[in-house]
Amino acid sequence: MVLLPFDMMEYQQRLTKTKERMENLGVDVLLITDPANMNYLSGYDAWSFYVHQMLVIIIDEPQPLWIGRYQDANGARVTTWLYDENVIAYPDQYVQSDLHHPMDFIATILKQIGQGNRRIGVEMDHYYFTAKALERLKQGLPDAEFQDASLLVNYVRIIKSDQEIEYMKKAAKIADLAMTKGVESIYPGVRECDTAAEIYYQMVKGTPEFGGEYPAIVPLLPTGDRTSIPHLTWTDRPFVDGDAVIIELAGCYKRYHVPLARTVSVGQPNDQLQQVTPVVLEGIQAIFEKAKPGVTCGELEETWRRTIKAHGYEKEARLGYSVGLNYPPDWGEHTASIRRGDSTVLQTNMTFHLIPALWFNTDGIEISETFRVTDTGIERFTTYPQNLLIRDSLDLGGQIS
Repeated sequence: MVLLPFDMMEYQQRLTKTKERMENLGVDVLLITDPANMNYLSGYDAWSFYVHQMLVIIIDEPQPLWIGRYQDANGARVTTWLYDENVIAYPDQYVQSDLHHPMDFIATILKQIGQGNRRIGVEMDHYYFTAKALERLKQGLPDAEFQDASLLVNYVRIIKSDQEIEYMKKAAKIADLAMTKGVESIYPGVRECDTAAEIYYQMVKGTPEFGGEYPAIVPLLPTGDRTSIPHLTWTDRPFVDGDAVIIELAGCYKRYHVPLARTVSVGQPNDQLQQVTPVVLEGIQAIFEKAKPGVTCGELEETWRRTIKAHGYEKEARLGYSVGLNYPPDWGEHTASIRRGDSTVLQTNMTFHLIPALWFNTDGIEISETFRVTDTGIERFTTYPQNLLIRDSLDLGGQIS
């Protein structure tokens, strides 16, 4: 029995918008290998993206084709809205073989159904589509014209439906709970890996009303002087008094993510953290007051840059990015970024992870929020306290300041 997270009307609307973009770009056949884009258009949901698979959108056909590994075909039948005959499986001789490649099989199928001489769009700049995959497709389809369609579907996804927003609100509740458990677990003598385990447990457990899912990125937990380095995970080192700890995580529901980051001080924070925290909070507030439909992402970055520059600070990296549906290794949608020069105009139900982190030589701070654009401004998804958190080593129950 197929239990889809969205009704058929929404899937049809997504497919129609995708085909409109295909037509505008001159694409007849779109080969989708991004698992988030596959899920978005078909519902397909499985940990099978480590082998080659794709969703084929043909501009003048009513249904996509799913083409993937034979042992994953039943997964496509039970998680998608496609007819069974539109699920096509290749045998295991094509899996991680030196002699055969899944793209040889796919090229043959496309020729058999009369698509071998059309304009074909592929997601060239994507984690799961390799240089060899493109090479084998070109060899197998010498009469086709290939073009890059890397973000075609991603831009269809950038404005969320009301149902997608509801899923993100559930993900936000999971993020709040996971952050609470993570922060409560931090005190001297506890290992970083134990805190990571508490966070992961809560992310999967979810709430009594609904469970969570694995996030596209594991919890990030740089500690001590490693807080100057983003994207580190955890070690088995115990926390010690005087440590700063950055927690970045995401609640995930129906593959929709709401990221959240906070900075924790084990004991009293150092002078740098005390000085920079109000600057970051002021910058966040300035962005929230600026953000509304019609404003560009670049204007949000300019607001932040002007605010922190008044205190003597600068930031090189972008401030945030569009976020929502995804699979490993990233929860970002790879479209709009809150950074200098991005001309993307905010629209209602766009959703962003705002992460105005600052990193210095030996420490750093992250306080992030995920928000949606409303008709008149923005709305935070999470409710977790928006400040520097202190775990008092003299009171193992901890405190927040």
